[in-house]
Amino acid sequence: MSHVFPRHTKANPPVADHGDGCYIIDNKGKKYFDGSGGAAVSCLGHSDPDVTRAIKDQVDRIAFAHTGFFTSEPAEELADLLVSHAPGQLDRVYFVSGGSEAVEAALKLARQYFLEKGEPSRHRVIARRQSYHGNTLGALATGGNQWRREPFAPLMIETSHISACYEYRGRREGETAYDYGQRVAGELEEEILRLGPESVMAFVAEPVVGATAGAVPPVEGYFRRVREICDTHGILLILDEVMCGMGRTGSLYAHEQDGVSPDILCIAKGLGAGYQPIGAMLCTSDIYEAIESGSGFFQHGHTYIGHPAACAAALAVFRKLTGGLVERVSMMGEKLENALSEAFGQHPHVGDLRGRGLFRGIELVEDRSTKAPFNPSRAVNKLIKKAAFEAGLICYPMGGTVDGVQGDHVLLAPPFILEDAHVGEIVEKLDRAFKAVF
Repeated sequence: MSHVFPRHTKANPPVADHGDGCYIIDNKGKKYFDGSGGAAVSCLGHSDPDVTRAIKDQVDRIAFAHTGFFTSEPAEELADLLVSHAPGQLDRVYFVSGGSEAVEAALKLARQYFLEKGEPSRHRVIARRQSYHGNTLGALATGGNQWRREPFAPLMIETSHISACYEYRGRREGETAYDYGQRVAGELEEEILRLGPESVMAFVAEPVVGATAGAVPPVEGYFRRVREICDTHGILLILDEVMCGMGRTGSLYAHEQDGVSPDILCIAKGLGAGYQPIGAMLCTSDIYEAIESGSGFFQHGHTYIGHPAACAAALAVFRKLTGGLVERVSMMGEKLENALSEAFGQHPHVGDLRGRGLFRGIELVEDRSTKAPFNPSRAVNKLIKKAAFEAGLICYPMGGTVDGVQGDHVLLAPPFILEDAHVGEIVEKLDRAFKAVF
């Protein structure tokens, strides 16, 4: 009998014994190809000796020093590298232990920024439906996934939600992709004016939507219009790259491909590649200077922020990402895209294949011609997950793709170190799962 409180009380998961590159091996010797990197975390696979050595070396020096008293060399060097590679005016890095903490810190920083500027009425957050920004209460309130939010709604901050940029479901017949993007971006301005610009502090969005919708990229021009609207009304743009950032979509920062820069950026997952729990919030010099010249104190903090061993791990990961791996993501992502299209492009229950880099989504439908989703009672996503796992493939299927209740998709986010043979393995095992379910 286990005393661990699991994610699902009826589940009896195998014991992960060790990792070998792109594979996890359980204690009975079965190998699983990690086709989703857990939750788009393990971008370097599970046995990188350089990252492991960096952690060991740092622990041998000092494992922990509270940031109320000290900084550390790994934290300082990692912050310098993150800023030096960041586009726009991002200038300061606040380290945390994961994505939810990064979003929570971003929300609190946005609020304090406007307090320091003498605009205390700005407190409202606008985000998008079918987004996911984390599981702490502020982050959960910001996210637009209904089934996650509903049980905790009485505890949440006020948030408005507008349409996502979801071309497969939202673009009208005869409407160009560009015009569609401008239309849904325009909902942001409509909501700002409805609430009153003086009450809105931030708009939060994932550059490429991850878990809740399955690697949905924006259309050309969407985020440039969003940036214009935020600037017009003095509102902060917070981009959540917890899942899609750190090379996952083929550029180090996902928003680089959309020609915009945020005021606050959240990263995690791939930053530590699973070797240590770490995330970060980056902000512009303008925001930092408002705090520095005002109270001088960001009223926030956690015990393990800036943890030296975690920063040492992320530093080793970051050097690998910027040493050629991000470029490799684009190359291998194209191969994976082509293989998925060849295998499933005409599948009767595949409605859409989408994504960027090694961040790929497959939307499953009952009827391709009408885009009708499966009845949620069939729990198709759960059946696919189980069948793929039995075939030795870890992938990330989810339900509620369309509106939080209806719809199913499969998310793929394999390690950046995968080879051509692994692309074939992903497709072959996923095909076995599809055949078992459909």
